[in-house]
Amino acid sequence: MTTPAASPPASASASASADATRDSLEFTGPTLRQAIALIMIMAAGGAVGYTVWASLITNFAIEIASFDGFQMGALHSIREIPGFLAFTAVFFVAVIREQKLAIFFLAMLGLGTALTGFFPTFWGIAITMSIMSVGFHYYETYAQSLQLQWFPKDRAPVLLGWVVTTTSIAAILTIGGSWLAFKIFDLSYLVVFLVGGIICVVSAMIGFGGFETLPRGAVQRTGIVLRGRYWLYYALTFIAGARRQIFTVFAGVLLVEKFNIHIEDMVALLLLNEVLNMAFAPLVGRFIKRFGEGRTLVIEYAGLIPIFILYGLVTTPWLAIALFILDHLFFKLAFAMRTYFQKIADPEDIASTAAVAFTINHIAAVAVPFVFGLVWLISPALVFFAGAGMAVGSLVLSMLIPRMPAVGNETRLRARAGSKDNKNPAA
Repeated sequence: MTTPAASPPASASASASADATRDSLEFTGPTLRQAIALIMIMAAGGAVGYTVWASLITNFAIEIASFDGFQMGALHSIREIPGFLAFTAVFFVAVIREQKLAIFFLAMLGLGTALTGFFPTFWGIAITMSIMSVGFHYYETYAQSLQLQWFPKDRAPVLLGWVVTTTSIAAILTIGGSWLAFKIFDLSYLVVFLVGGIICVVSAMIGFGGFETLPRGAVQRTGIVLRGRYWLYYALTFIAGARRQIFTVFAGVLLVEKFNIHIEDMVALLLLNEVLNMAFAPLVGRFIKRFGEGRTLVIEYAGLIPIFILYGLVTTPWLAIALFILDHLFFKLAFAMRTYFQKIADPEDIASTAAVAFTINHIAAVAVPFVFGLVWLISPALVFFAGAGMAVGSLVLSMLIPRMPAVGNETRLRARAGSKDNKNPAA
């Protein structure tokens, strides 16, 4: 005879019910507003620190430190190593709240940016960039985890769209300020890097001192979580990491090295990109909410394929600039991957999987800049044709995202398998 499992004590049931009720209410009303405000302040500060670094580093390295395409590729390979190690972020969660970790690494991002202009050599840039990169990658890991934990699923696409808009507004002000610094006030790279880094650190200080510790939401697993049913998310993340480097590293090098785009013009171009992003991001959020993540990502990858091909064939600066703008816009569709994961994930897996996803994203990202830096010396066009091939792979995978992703309905293949099982049940 099988002994029935003991029922939990009434007090335990009441406690569990109270906990469940509390968790269901934690991210509504004032608590949700505080969470959104903190996320937005950190997003704005991180955007300032990273935008200053990212918008100036190519010109700074080529004009001041005399880098070539291979050195730029090597530099960005070094930059991606902390991203490759981002899986270790989950271990810190066991002893320190994610909110505090996000704020700490945001300050580190600002510190690395502030120091960059003081060391215009390969190793000087590599070391300050490493500080910046550790801060950036770990901050982004924790920030993305907190967003998925704190934002309600039904509002997440729109709220994430507003996070992108906030980032774009901060980037617009940063790039506009950088343009004025160089064009009007004739300031040095050192001063602009320093000011941008300080603003980022100040935003971290506001996040630390201006907000109480917010609820955790679901208790997060503190080990490495790898689940077979997340395989499509992992695959999309892996290819995105490789493809992103083609744009991040080599599109800028193409404009500066081949078409002699100077720092003032490059800053103006980035400013235009961010203005367009500010208007575009909320529309993306609403599009995802209405039409789903699968269709959104199909549009992204279908658009990136011809863009990369044309990058390899372009001979005029105006076409290259147009491609750069379109490239930037299409990449903003990518946050559909995050809402896709939010819908298929166990709530307890979000922190661990955010860390693992950063590592998966950077497996290819570490190697691509170095390897393709060598390819660049032979043929820049081959670099962009390879990017088109990666976009084709992502397009095929994105077609496997179901219309209504959820736990148990992670891919179209799984849905078909479940349908066959229902029609042909085992005897």
